[in-house]
Amino acid sequence: MGEPEGAEQPFPRRWELLALASVGAFMTPLDSSIVSVALPRMGPLLHLSYAASLWVQAAYLLTIAVLLIPLGRLADRRGRGPFYLGGTACFTAGSLAAALSFNGASLILARVVQGVGGALLFATSTALVTAAFPVRERGKALGLNVMATYLGLSVGPPLGGFLVDRLGWPFIFLVNLPIGLVVLAWGWRLLPQASPARSSGPSGKGLDLPGTALLGVALVALLVPLTFAESWGWRAPRTWGLLGLSLLALVAFLRREGRAQAPLVDLDLLRHNRLFAAANIAALLNYMALFGIAILTAIELQLVEGVTARVTGWVMLAQPVMQALLSPLAGRLSDRLGSRLLSTAGMLLTAAGMGLLARVGSQPGLGPVVGALALVGLGMAAFSSPNTSAIMGSVSRDQLSMASAFLSTMRVMGQALSVALLGGIAASRLGPGGWRLLLHAGRSPAAADAFARGYSAAMVTGAGLALLGAWASLARPAGDPVPPRA
Repeated sequence: MGEPEGAEQPFPRRWELLALASVGAFMTPLDSSIVSVALPRMGPLLHLSYAASLWVQAAYLLTIAVLLIPLGRLADRRGRGPFYLGGTACFTAGSLAAALSFNGASLILARVVQGVGGALLFATSTALVTAAFPVRERGKALGLNVMATYLGLSVGPPLGGFLVDRLGWPFIFLVNLPIGLVVLAWGWRLLPQASPARSSGPSGKGLDLPGTALLGVALVALLVPLTFAESWGWRAPRTWGLLGLSLLALVAFLRREGRAQAPLVDLDLLRHNRLFAAANIAALLNYMALFGIAILTAIELQLVEGVTARVTGWVMLAQPVMQALLSPLAGRLSDRLGSRLLSTAGMLLTAAGMGLLARVGSQPGLGPVVGALALVGLGMAAFSSPNTSAIMGSVSRDQLSMASAFLSTMRVMGQALSVALLGGIAASRLGPGGWRLLLHAGRSPAAADAFARGYSAAMVTGAGLALLGAWASLARPAGDPVPPRA
C-alpha cells in the first residue's frame, strides 16, 4: 500500500487513518497531563527538588524539540508510516521504563526515551492526516485530530488523580502500555510499509548532520539555563555562557541552512510564506503562555489550597474538556472563514482566562478556578485547529512532515519555555529550601504564601504572552491560500 495522496487523490480509508492517528494523538498528551497532576505526590517519594520536578516534564519536551525537525525531514523522504509505528513502540517502551523508575535520575532518563517516541509521533501524525484528506475536508479532519489531543488532556487529570490516590504513581505510566500495543497492531495493518515520500531536496541527499547538530546545540543551550537559572542565578557565568552558546549555534545553523544542499528547513518558508511564519510564531507564543498552567495550577491547588489530588484532577478537567468539545467546530469554521479571525479571538480569550487565574488566591472556592480554566480552554479551541490547518495548508505535499515537525517544534519549544519561565517566576519568591517547605505547606504558611504570589505573577506573564500571540495572529494574511501540490 502506498502512502495516501493529497487533495487530488484522497486516501480511500482516510477516516480509519484519522482514527488511528487520533489514538496516537490521544496517548502523548494523556501522559503529559497525568504527570502534571502526579508531580506533587511523586516529588517527595522520589526525593525530587523543585528543579528536578520541572525536569521530569522539561526533559521530555527538550528531547522532542531537538529531534522533531530532523525526523520530520526524514519522514518526508522515507515514508511517514514506519516512523509513526517506530514512535509508538519507543513511547510505549519509555512508559514502561518510567513506571519502573526508582529515583529522579532514572525517571528523567525514561522521559527522554518517551521524548524520542513523542518526536516520531508528532512529526508524522498531522502530516498523515493532512495528506489523506482533500482540501475541503482538511479543517474538519484536523479539528477531530486536535480533539483527540484534548481528550487525552481531559482524561489525564481525573485519571491521574484516581491512579495516584488508589494504585500509586507508577500506574500513570503503565496506562500507556495497552494503548501503545493497540496502535502498533492496528497501524501495522493499515499504515504504508514502504513507498517513501518524495523528497523536497535533491534526490539521494541524506540528512544534514552538521545542521542537525547545530540545531540540537542551540536548543539544549537555550533550555538548560532557562530551567536552572533560579538555582544557578541569572548572573552566573554558566547561565550566560550557555545562552551565548545558544545564540551562536542558532546563527551558525541559519548560515548552514542557507548553503546546505539538503537543508533541514526551507528558509524560504520563513522569508516568503507570511502565513507559515506568522502562524508558527503565534503557536510558539500560545504554548509559552499555556503550558505552565497545568503544572503550576496543580501545585497551587494541592500544596497551597490543600485540595486533594483527585479533586484537583476534576478541577483541571475544565480546560481540556472545552478544548475537546469545541475544536472540531473551530476546524469546520476555519474551512469557511479562514484562520485569522478565529486564531486571534482564541488568543484574546486565553489572555482573559489567565488574567482570572492570577486572582485565584483572592477568590474563595473552586468555582472561579473552573471558570477561568474553561475560558482558557475556549480560547485554545478557537486557536489551535484553525492555526494548524492554516500551517499545513500553506505548504506543498512533499513538505507536510517538515511543516508538521516545525509546528510541533514551536509547540514543544513553547511548552519547555513555559515550564522554565513561568515555573521560575512561580518559584522565585520561595528562596533557598522553599520547595521543601512548600511540600509541608501546613507547617510553613510563609512558603505557601510565597508560591501563591509567584503563581499570580506567572499567570499575569502568561496573559501578556497570549496578547503577543493575538498580535502575531493578526499579522497573517486575511485569507488562507491553497498551496501548490508538489
